Amino acid sequence: MSGERRQDNFIETCERCHGRCCYEARPPLTRRRTRLILKHLDGRNSDAGFNVHVGRYSHPEELGDGYCVLFDRASGFCRVHPTKPETCVAGPVTFDIDWRRGVIEWYLKQEKICPLAGTIARDKVALARHLESAKQEILRLVEELEINELLAVLEVEEDDTFKIGENHLPQRILEKYLHSSTQEDTPARTPRSHMNPLGP
Repeated sequence: MSGERRQDNFIETCERCHGRCCYEARPPLTRRRTRLILKHLDGRNSDAGFNVHVGRYSHPEELGDGYCVLFDRASGFCRVHPTKPETCVAGPVTFDIDWRRGVIEWYLKQEKICPLAGTIARDKVALARHLESAKQEILRLVEELEINELLAVLEVEEDDTFKIGENHLPQRILEKYLHSSTQEDTPARTPRSHMNPLGP
């Protein structure tokens, strides 16, 4: 895992952010991701302070001021950057699922929410490269989450975003939904909040 390149280096852009994306973020954690984070922290003899909130879906606990327990105030970055959660790697790219059409929709956050969004939005090559990385991370997350956890994640509103594309869901993910015991109570499209899909 330590040698895996999960995203481009946007350190200069992220330095200007001061951890805005780590505030009330609540990135979903799969069991595999939790194990990878614990292994990373153990290798650095620094597993203290990493607690998982277990609710409708699991995510790192927050400190009293709303920041993620994995946020390092001294450096302004994530303590587990190489193994951080999939949605953290995806950064300004987020998603929604239309179960009826069998597609996953890709959205980009507004620059006022994430400075990196503006940086890559102005560079088509950087956007395409980052979007491809984000898709891989999020599709892995969607596949590994239990269906109830995934549905809970999809209920979290994503304001100040605009649609930048969509793809057909892999058949194995659709089958997980179709075979779930919750299907009858699940809307064909989750009610996430977005801006105009045509862009800002």
